[in-house]
Amino acid sequence: MQVRGEIDRKLAKSFKKLASVRPMEKITIRDITDEAGVIRPTFYNHFQDKYELLEWVIATELLAPIFPLLENDMTEAAMVLLFTNIEKERDFYTRVVRMEGPVTFHEIARRSVKKVLLELISERMSGKTPRYRWLTPDVVAAYYAQSMCFITENWVLQGMPYSPQEMAGAYRYMITRSMEEILQEL
Repeated sequence: MQVRGEIDRKLAKSFKKLASVRPMEKITIRDITDEAGVIRPTFYNHFQDKYELLEWVIATELLAPIFPLLENDMTEAAMVLLFTNIEKERDFYTRVVRMEGPVTFHEIARRSVKKVLLELISERMSGKTPRYRWLTPDVVAAYYAQSMCFITENWVLQGMPYSPQEMAGAYRYMITRSMEEILQEL
């Protein structure tokens, strides 16, 4: 008997294989289960739909590995790992970033990143009063999730022309400077 994690990975592998060669909008649950060698009800015992499966892939394969680095204030190393893992599955991420329809990659990725960042920020802000009342953990997490997703999605849409190290450096450069500083340095 296969345990939940094994089935999740099997469905994710099947999904990524299919999404690497055709648009996500054209992939059905039957396609995923046939490729994985499981029956359709098995899919629905694990995921509501293919978008939830994509969210699981992002959370498990992209965000879980970088979480310990973020916890230890190693943002640039976390971003290198994130970009490297995306680059390893270039075909898959190139296609899913471009997906169209009522649910977008951006929406799923931003929500997933925000959840991870909210956990980190909430821990650090516990018991502290923010300098500005509107600067809640939710606002901070949303801001940085948006910036992380923006730089990552644009890199993918450009064809990943820069190395993960260069992209991580560029991200660190942007988040550690004010807009005025960046404009003066251009």
